[in-house]
Amino acid sequence: MLNKEKQDFLSELIDSSCISSEELAECLDMGIEMLFFIEEDTFDRKDIQNVIFVIRRVINALRKEKEC
Repeated sequence: MLNKEKQDFLSELIDSSCISSEELAECLDMGIEMLFFIEEDTFDRKDIQNVIFVIRRVINALRKEKEC
């Protein structure tokens, strides 16, 4: 779970980008979809999986924030 400082940083990032947390989550979701079209041998498969895992966690945190 994010500590208070990291939550504040993420909130400031969203506020300064003039988009909602849902719009940011949708953008990150699209980024995950784009990763499926990377040419073979561009990046290590495990590295791509790690990036997807982190992006998914951010998306889930953004969507939970909206529910609160």
